[in-house]
Amino acid sequence: MSDQPAYSAPQRLALVFNPTVADAESIAREMAAFIQARLPAAAVRIISQKEFPTVVRSEPFDVVAALGGDGTLLRVSHACARKEIPVLGVNLGRLGFLAELQRDNWPARLERVLAGRYWIERRMMLHVKQERGGKTLGEWDVINECAVTRAAGRKMVRLETTVDAQPLTTYAADGLIAATPTGSTAYALAAGGPILPPELRNILLIPVAPHLSIDRAIVLPDGAEVTMRIHSEEPAVLSCDGQHHEEVLNHDRVIIQSSDLNARLIRERGRGYFYRNIAARLNRNPQSGE
Repeated sequence: MSDQPAYSAPQRLALVFNPTVADAESIAREMAAFIQARLPAAAVRIISQKEFPTVVRSEPFDVVAALGGDGTLLRVSHACARKEIPVLGVNLGRLGFLAELQRDNWPARLERVLAGRYWIERRMMLHVKQERGGKTLGEWDVINECAVTRAAGRKMVRLETTVDAQPLTTYAADGLIAATPTGSTAYALAAGGPILPPELRNILLIPVAPHLSIDRAIVLPDGAEVTMRIHSEEPAVLSCDGQHHEEVLNHDRVIIQSSDLNARLIRERGRGYFYRNIAARLNRNPQSGE
């Protein structure tokens, strides 16, 4: 990456902290002081993650920093996507696969961001719609994935799946995931799916514990429309980025296609960071504490 500034210094910043992380608010205050010392004219707001979706609808920001784990970054990115605000992830959790700054290195790297020496990575999102009897029950935009899965303690579900109105297969499984390249390193990876680089615009289909069904991941092009029609006498569950959980009944349809929205993530590192992240995080299990 060139040392020449790519953007002008941000003048309106929000520092959004996860209140469930013990020192997140204090680090946000330390970060605010750091910014004001370098950009005295900048307006810096410290906002709780819970309050931020309401605040961002009415206030303009040039840059938003999300202080917490990957879940915090996802929630903040959701709130910023429609207004096309870039988000800087500051990892205060364990994994932090999506974050750009870490607890122990943020000052030097934030200084570069404040000087405009960063680039914006646009990540594909999916638009998800649930229908029942021809009526739309809800619509969501997701960054990682949507998944239709059996409810806890219930039998497997049958998911009649089409791509662009053409039959693909009927999965008999614990569930079916439709993921973005970002989501390929989340639930889809845990289900045995491939890793897709973040700059791609593909929809990844991966079944969860399939029984006598296609057990391989399928990668679809941007523009494809996936429809899952549920065949199950017991309710299933539609989960969108692990944030929205909706009951899915027999014959409901879940329709997935590319969203018009993109998540915008600030990157200070070079574009090869993704592969270094994979090597650093997937060669060990960060959840084990080792």
